[in-house]
Amino acid sequence: MPVITFANAKGGAGKTTAALILATELANQGYRVTILDADPQRWISHWHDVTGRQRNIDVISEVSMASLQGHIRENRDTTDYFIIDLAGARDALVATAIGLSDHVMIPVQGCAMDARGAAHILDLLGQLAEKAGIRIAHSVVLTRMNALVTTRAMTAIKALLSAKGVHVLDTPIAERTAFRDIFDCGGTLATMDPAKVSNLDKARENARLLALEVLRLVPARRRRAGALSRLAA
Repeated sequence: MPVITFANAKGGAGKTTAALILATELANQGYRVTILDADPQRWISHWHDVTGRQRNIDVISEVSMASLQGHIRENRDTTDYFIIDLAGARDALVATAIGLSDHVMIPVQGCAMDARGAAHILDLLGQLAEKAGIRIAHSVVLTRMNALVTTRAMTAIKALLSAKGVHVLDTPIAERTAFRDIFDCGGTLATMDPAKVSNLDKARENARLLALEVLRLVPARRRRAGALSRLAA
């Protein structure tokens, strides 16, 4: 039951959207997912309230520094992936969550403020490695990318981060109506009506590719039969 944490010290970087897209797509592919909503904004908890019970997804809303490890321990036998959504901050809860993670995803839009927020998380990861000998795998995921952004621009962003030794996911999260509507209307990309949501097919494909890349990067310790092959189909 790997723990994947979404963190950026700046709010508004798209981490909650990225966390929910990944969680719902993993659940859709047969993995049991527990989302730990540690963001005071509680957007994922609100989504869960609007949506109701969803197959393979549990959401825990009351998460504190003291309770975080207990939530993971108590649910590890019924969970294939834990997804932690954090506040846009660098505080004790963020440090605790990162310390418990198997992989940290750092969402970044193409702006300097997001980059500075990401740098705070990278600095924290560096301190854990240097002072405590705890090395945690991490990746940047580019979020809210305009569908018209050129490949050249994408390549430049990735090259800049890679030059600093930062791994960047090959799958960026595009700016899609479906990714906004999921919070307002509830449900998942799989249950949305393509007649009512523009470019839903492209949003679904974006989510599928993101989940496939994450599954290869952070394989489940108890793989659900056939799930990875379905994603790759």
